[in-house]
Amino acid sequence: MSSCHSTVSLWSGIHLNPLSAMYDHRSTRIFSIIGTPTPRWEVLAASKPLLVFCWNLEFEGHNVRGHMIQDFNPDKPKSCTSKCGDYITAVLRPVFVPVNMFARALATLVYLVPCLGKIYEDVAQLPGLSYDFVIVGGGTAANVVGNRLTENPNFSVLILEAGVSNEGVIDSIVPFFVEDLLQPNIYEWNYTTVPQPGLNGRNVANPRAHILGGCSAHNGMVYTRGSTDDYNRFAAVTGDAGWSWDRLFPYFLKNERWTPPVDHHDTRGEYNPALHSTTGINSVSLSALNWPIFSQHVIETTQELPDEWPFLLDMNSGRPLGLGWQQSTIGGGMRSTSATSYLGPEFINRPNLHVLLHAQVSKLVDPGSENGKLTFGGVQFAQGSGGAFFTAKAAKEIILSAGSVGTVSVLFHSGIGDQAALTALGIPTLLNLPSVGQNATDQPEFILGWTVNSTQTLDAITQNTTLFNEDYAQWNRSHTGPFSSGSTTHRGWVRLDAQIFASNNFTDPSAGPNSPHIEVSFAPGNFGIPATSHASSHVISAGIIILNPVSRGSVTINSSNPFDSPVIDVGFLRSEVDVFIGREAIKKVLGLFKAPTWQDYIIAPITDLENMSDDELDKHIRNTASSAFHLSGTAAMSAENAGYGVVDPNLIVKGASRLRIIDASVFPFVTSGHTQAPTYVIAERGADLVKETWE
Repeated sequence: MSSCHSTVSLWSGIHLNPLSAMYDHRSTRIFSIIGTPTPRWEVLAASKPLLVFCWNLEFEGHNVRGHMIQDFNPDKPKSCTSKCGDYITAVLRPVFVPVNMFARALATLVYLVPCLGKIYEDVAQLPGLSYDFVIVGGGTAANVVGNRLTENPNFSVLILEAGVSNEGVIDSIVPFFVEDLLQPNIYEWNYTTVPQPGLNGRNVANPRAHILGGCSAHNGMVYTRGSTDDYNRFAAVTGDAGWSWDRLFPYFLKNERWTPPVDHHDTRGEYNPALHSTTGINSVSLSALNWPIFSQHVIETTQELPDEWPFLLDMNSGRPLGLGWQQSTIGGGMRSTSATSYLGPEFINRPNLHVLLHAQVSKLVDPGSENGKLTFGGVQFAQGSGGAFFTAKAAKEIILSAGSVGTVSVLFHSGIGDQAALTALGIPTLLNLPSVGQNATDQPEFILGWTVNSTQTLDAITQNTTLFNEDYAQWNRSHTGPFSSGSTTHRGWVRLDAQIFASNNFTDPSAGPNSPHIEVSFAPGNFGIPATSHASSHVISAGIIILNPVSRGSVTINSSNPFDSPVIDVGFLRSEVDVFIGREAIKKVLGLFKAPTWQDYIIAPITDLENMSDDELDKHIRNTASSAFHLSGTAAMSAENAGYGVVDPNLIVKGASRLRIIDASVFPFVTSGHTQAPTYVIAERGADLVKETWE
């Protein structure tokens, strides 16, 4: 690594020597650094920190050079990625230790990542713009479909992702940084809803991913399949038994690669191995035992309150009722996404699979007709809102996989949707489908918290720079320690008695007797509670999710400009039954924390809900609820002869041919849990449906 000079006016700097060797984190091979014997990092500091890196590396016989200038927030270490020619990428993961207000000592690891496969940044790099299949979106479902279709070497696939590369994005890679991804950042679209009457007029954030891997690269990593009833209801609504639990179960196994936790503790009694697969693609695991005191209290609750909170051996059994250990998309202490798994080196090397980043699709083009049904010959996209438009041709099918917001936006701008609404915007209607953008379903969530007398909490790390850096350094060394897992450790699932609904003149909104109404996440720290008087305290929290909301909203557009933000209305708490379920959930959770195991551990609640009336609890819910970030259903599937819905049971857009939707927007109902695992399974079966058509 040779030194080089970068001139930046009005900046003062300090110079530090880097490590004397680097390694590839995929194989742990050591690479030599060649150049001057005393290479330097140049760390510049003034109104904001700036890092300038220059290198000259020898990598498997290749002499490669690179340079980079990158902003950093020294109080919140991130990472940066820079290409070294076309052969390797250097991913720099810095850790800052405060020295004074200007200078920072820098300890870093540098990972060399071979640039494998065909992930392109610029359309000019593509070998062509004609493919068998063009997939719009590079998210959770899209990469599954791209992977499975290119198992056939005769199929060519182009994935168009509007966002950035996932490579080297430390907030996505390190599980502990999950909360940073839930704040406004460059890796999501930073959408908010319209004012929600059910939330007393508040807008709420509705994050949508803007990164390769989609929501799998920035979600909470929780992997919940849902209940058998959820999928049997899918089958009943669509008239297709292929969407039933029994028929989909092999696809769950096809997706999942069960991975031991990084601390390799004995996991017997924490999950049921018979329900899992070790031969799939996407890593799923239990967390390491980073918070043993908190975990002990959670599990002891199931022994002390077995009727209300029975122990649940495995939350992915199809009957998620009870309390047990959380399963997450984490492998080897790192987040597993559809990009890191389904676009892994062994797959992205296929010559028939290409991915283009920064490619925002505006609409479908070249309309035609086939057997009386609408077809499109290509996809129009731009690399930036002011950039030139390009067209990618699809010889066989266009597959929309841009999520519950992006997919319907493309449909609208292509002339598919409610005719009156399109006409009002000056968009010619090619296919009148009033259901497009309707049935939007999201799960409301609100957080309860308590101060505790233990220092073994997330707050001990987030409030202590020294400990934060020590734990981060441990993760850098071995991908172990607290940074190897997310914020939550256990999940609880509650089904309310049928009599409660009947006595309040409500209809049970769940899919059936195996389905919970409420999900509770347990975190050994402050997970989403606004910090006020407890800012320096040690806190635990319980997140309550209303799993089967009756309330519905919509995703629409109010402009003919495809680069304008869509209008998102999740319709939170429009239905009184949703508020009722939330109120009952609070009572259930308050009862849980009265178990004897918590009595010497909890100091006080953050908010005194115990003495609130039902009306006061309802107001609290409306004032504090936000989104669980599980928006789905905006292009719902229905039976082939149904007069509503957007896609048929084969996921083909109704009234169209060679146009399919494969993502969470096709859910007719949201499942009883998080939407990540169901989306993977929709994609796995969806890919098979495409193959059945063309093989």
